[in-house]
Amino acid sequence: MVLCANRIRKILQTTACLALTAVLAFPLSAQTATQSHTSKRPVAAKSTTDKKSTAVAGTHARKKSVAQAKRSTAPGSKRLAKNTRKKSATTIARSKGGKLRVASGKKSRRYTAAAYSRPKAVVRVSVPARLSVGERLGLRSSLDPLDLNSSVALVIDQDTHEVLFSKNDAAVLPIASLTKLMTGLVIADANLPMDELITITQDDVDTLKGSRSRLAVGTTLSRGELMHLALMSSENRAAHALGRTYPGGLQHFVSLMNRKAFDLGMADTRYVEPTGLSSLNQSSARDLATLVSVAYERPILRSLSTSPGYLVELGDRMLQYKNSNRLIRNPDWDIGLQKTGYISEAGRCLVMQAKVADRKLIMVFLDSAGKFGRAQDAERVRRWVEAQTPSQEVVSVRPQG
Repeated sequence: MVLCANRIRKILQTTACLALTAVLAFPLSAQTATQSHTSKRPVAAKSTTDKKSTAVAGTHARKKSVAQAKRSTAPGSKRLAKNTRKKSATTIARSKGGKLRVASGKKSRRYTAAAYSRPKAVVRVSVPARLSVGERLGLRSSLDPLDLNSSVALVIDQDTHEVLFSKNDAAVLPIASLTKLMTGLVIADANLPMDELITITQDDVDTLKGSRSRLAVGTTLSRGELMHLALMSSENRAAHALGRTYPGGLQHFVSLMNRKAFDLGMADTRYVEPTGLSSLNQSSARDLATLVSVAYERPILRSLSTSPGYLVELGDRMLQYKNSNRLIRNPDWDIGLQKTGYISEAGRCLVMQAKVADRKLIMVFLDSAGKFGRAQDAERVRRWVEAQTPSQEVVSVRPQG
């Protein structure tokens, strides 16, 4: 009985201990679980709060951007309204494939990088042509029976000195490269050796008008070749080199040009350099007719000025030059001497000695309008002279102006 009582007491004690242990363990596990659950919830709550705050910040930023865009378009704002009138910002992003993506709102377009590397279009602005001296003086408005393009014209019978046609023949105008005819006359009368070699230097380069030349600095040609190019093709560097290498120098050469003009009675003529690029080289149609008549007496000037073309050998290359007067290559013309000229102040100019209807004529055309105006004027004069019947004398025409 005593043993049974002891066993029952031990069982009860064991059961009581187990029950007490279970009671004590349950709150601890619940607290641990609660703490674990609670430790996770603040993290989730914090993430949600961050998202909401980010969204709110973005909303405020967009509102602020829109407000700034509206202020930039307000009157008096210095910002460009064009960049802020768009509903959504336009962005350009480069993808890995080398293409450019332009995104604006919901739509997007793709362009190649080459499309954005193309050079911008060049805007050409038309500049009004500079008026010639003849235009400024109102000479081009002068009327004449032949309706010529030139402001000044003069046609003379070389043998009889009879004036067949005249238009503003006393006007003193720039003569451009007609100057080279006097340059050639002074060289020809000096009897200098035509085979003497002359080298083009930097001094021969035009800095006044920036005219082009096919004769590079360092080119060496004979005096005769330079004369040929100056008279036939109106080569400016060739003419300048002729004056520069004249015995006594360039200034002495120019003084000889003016002295020659004075000796010939060319009272309206003045030269300041040997090419004609300066508008200060001036003369009248009457003086130029005298110059043509005298120059025609020099065979070298007749030959070189009327040459259709000339081939210049420069080391391992050849340069083909052509006559600047297109009438030289016209079989209807028999031209004994000629010279063309052009600068903006002088317009298109032409002097010629030609045989028309068995008569030796001297023609002078100054300040002609249009690229082919002077040649057209010469054709009109030729047809006008040829239209005269053999039994009739050519009626002299001298319009007012």
